[in-house]
Amino acid sequence: MPRYADLPDVGLYLEQTTKYVNYVFKPLACDEITGSMIRNYVKMGLVANPVKKQYGANQIAHLLCITLLKQVTSLDHISLLFARQKSVYTDPIAYDYVCTELENILYFRFGLKGTVDSVGVTSSVEKDMLRSAIIAVSHIIYLNARFEHLDLSAQEN
Repeated sequence: MPRYADLPDVGLYLEQTTKYVNYVFKPLACDEITGSMIRNYVKMGLVANPVKKQYGANQIAHLLCITLLKQVTSLDHISLLFARQKSVYTDPIAYDYVCTELENILYFRFGLKGTVDSVGVTSSVEKDMLRSAIIAVSHIIYLNARFEHLDLSAQEN
């Protein structure tokens, strides 16, 4: 997962933003995002309006989180989670936490390390909620990968 500082901040148009988000999640086989979905997220207030039809790092970070979290919770719950996160953490800190925690849980889930690390130095309900959502996402990613592996194995036989 690209960290906040690595996200494009030159301003991507809608089609470029869509391609970028889908590119990031392609290895994890997450559902793809579309331009109309992005426009709906903007209308709902989950993502800030584009500036001169371009999306910057903050909007892209929100889109990446939405794409990830919508696999396990509703857009209304994502909106509540964003609101709670903003009351405690800045967007770059919250986004980088999501990236680190997702990698942490996935490495453990796929057996690449023996324990789940403690991420961050603070403790809050918001952090616990986000971690729970990321754990749920990691289970879906794991299951999809295993089912895909089973399908490929069955095709080879």
